[in-house]
Amino acid sequence: MKTNKSYSKRIRVTRNGKLVVRAKGQNHFNAKQSGSARSAKRRSVTLTLTAKVRRRFLPNTGA
Repeated sequence: MKTNKSYSKRIRVTRNGKLVVRAKGQNHFNAKQSGSARSAKRRSVTLTLTAKVRRRFLPNTGA
């Protein structure tokens, strides 16, 4: 099975094998949010995937 490239480009694997992604909802309509909410979205978020999803989208990647 091939790796889903659109999915894998959004994910970064750390040295310890954790998956890190961008926080959701930060492309537009952020002016009405508080400054702390906007700055929280700049940080990366760890992603937890089930084994089934990981096997489907990220096979042979070591993730």
